[in-house]
Amino acid sequence: MRITNELADNAALAEIGERVAHRRVEAGLTQAKLAEEAGVSKRTVERLEAGSSVQLTSLVRLLRTLSLLGGLEAALPPAAPGPMELLQRGRTRQRVKPGASDKAPERWHWNGDQ
Repeated sequence: MRITNELADNAALAEIGERVAHRRVEAGLTQAKLAEEAGVSKRTVERLEAGSSVQLTSLVRLLRTLSLLGGLEAALPPAAPGPMELLQRGRTRQRVKPGASDKAPERWHWNGDQ
């Protein structure tokens, strides 16, 4: 099953739990061993795999232990720079501070008029 915006919360949690359980089994870990390595309780692993809600910190620990935490990078990429940040990055100096040059600017004339 695909996890989409149309999926109900409980269905999404169930799918996440199934995927975590599958990866745990692929890694050759029991629920108890995964819990120990992640620093969470075995009950937390059981709840997650059963599709129940767990704390976000616990989920992060479990995903890290299963080498899945990097997958969140694709799901939650960093925010793109805003227009002001882009403007400030590319901004070059436009003015000279007064007194920076002892030479007075040359006066502009129209086609030889003085």
